[in-house]
Amino acid sequence: MEKTIVGVFSTRDEAENAAHEIKNRGLRMDDISILAKADDGDLEEGNGDTFTNDNISDGVTAGGVLGGLAGLLIGAGTFALPGLGMIAAAGPLAGLLSGAVTGGIVGGLVDLGIPEEESKQYENYVKQGKYVLTMKQTDDKVSEVANILRNYGATEVNVY
Repeated sequence: MEKTIVGVFSTRDEAENAAHEIKNRGLRMDDISILAKADDGDLEEGNGDTFTNDNISDGVTAGGVLGGLAGLLIGAGTFALPGLGMIAAAGPLAGLLSGAVTGGIVGGLVDLGIPEEESKQYENYVKQGKYVLTMKQTDDKVSEVANILRNYGATEVNVY
């Protein structure tokens, strides 16, 4: 049975390093998603990118916010979400957000099996500028992934 593991990171580097470690251990990367708040100042200077709504193919824009993470993960984009502003997402959650922008982060996280109340808290973390990493994983790998997230600075790690 698969479970969803969620880690909250204070910096992009922490989340990126955790994702690299997951990859280095030979674990599936295609079930990892990353969410972050995107502000104009997060874009790479001088590249002329502007945020677009509902465009999961625009990895360049998301790459300015998510760094090397966007290159590691399938689907990346930025989304204008009511009450949140611009959000960068990569991985399966980017696809969920693009399909139902009105459901916002909470709806996307609920679709991954995270209870609504906890999903609202993760949305608040994103509003605060934190990075939320989610990953689907089989029961036998859950502890390994949770330990990687903790070892790389996740301030909160939960399994659903």
